[in-house]
Amino acid sequence: MTSPEIDALTQALARLPGLGPRSARRAVLHLLKKREAAMGPLLKALERVNENLAVCSICGNVDTIDPCSVCADSRRDPRLLCVVEEVSDLWALDRSRLFPGRFHVLGGRLSALEGVRPEDLTIDRLIARVAEGGIDEVVLAMNATLEGQTTAHYLAERLEGYPVRITQLAHGLPVGGELDYLDEGTLAQALRARRPV
Repeated sequence: MTSPEIDALTQALARLPGLGPRSARRAVLHLLKKREAAMGPLLKALERVNENLAVCSICGNVDTIDPCSVCADSRRDPRLLCVVEEVSDLWALDRSRLFPGRFHVLGGRLSALEGVRPEDLTIDRLIARVAEGGIDEVVLAMNATLEGQTTAHYLAERLEGYPVRITQLAHGLPVGGELDYLDEGTLAQALRARRPV
């Protein structure tokens, strides 16, 4: 038996992706045992992020500054734009350090079953970015799912009137797989083998 406060903490952690009730209990026990070394720094980090959390007005990334650190990085090639479904996909590709350009987060993918329409995503902002000029290639890095590929085809149709090369990640990614769960080697191969749509 634990106090209601500890139960509430365990339940809150169990709602996080990748943590079930058992993992959440282990995490809570670790935090309680290592209160000074683990809980204090975690609380401070959560408070700092909560106070400074921002969604990038350019690409849709989540960061503590706006524009985000990816958009503000002058070493990135502004002529290359990689379109992803979610922030987690951006982070996965950026972690690989293989894509030298900039990103655009759609905020999801088209899905008739879930009622997600083009106007529910940041597609109009993407089109506006491309229409401004200065972009030579748009890489459609959608997840290898039916909805992801539907979204990629829709974007390719919307972008075909602009003077940009449209590519997508190579097939060979596992069907039903999501970028955030792939290893760097698989991501590297997919980026190297991208092809026109």
